[in-house]
Amino acid sequence: MKKIEAIIKPFKLEEVKEALADLGIEGMTVSEVKGFGRQKGHTEIYRGSEYTVDFLPKIKIEVVVASSSLESALSAIVKSAKTGKIGDGKVFVSSVEEAIRIRTDETGDKAI
Repeated sequence: MKKIEAIIKPFKLEEVKEALADLGIEGMTVSEVKGFGRQKGHTEIYRGSEYTVDFLPKIKIEVVVASSSLESALSAIVKSAKTGKIGDGKVFVSSVEEAIRIRTDETGDKAI
């Protein structure tokens, strides 16, 4: 099993969710996060004063998939989240040792 963590622009959430649902991936965790990468935030003017916004609003999606579904899930996330502009985000993949569905005690791929 693999855990996918995707940091994306907030307005792309619905597209990513639909792309994963089309693959049969239903469960996910979504968090509102703030951060920056190479773009290092931006400057804005408020009431005549310029200030720097260091941390930009992003959405973090966490999904655990069977190893056999990894490539198609990654492709769906990247394709649906991409705008081609700076700040599109990042995707991280890590291994999951075990998963247990609390209600039924199912383990492994059956639990996801």
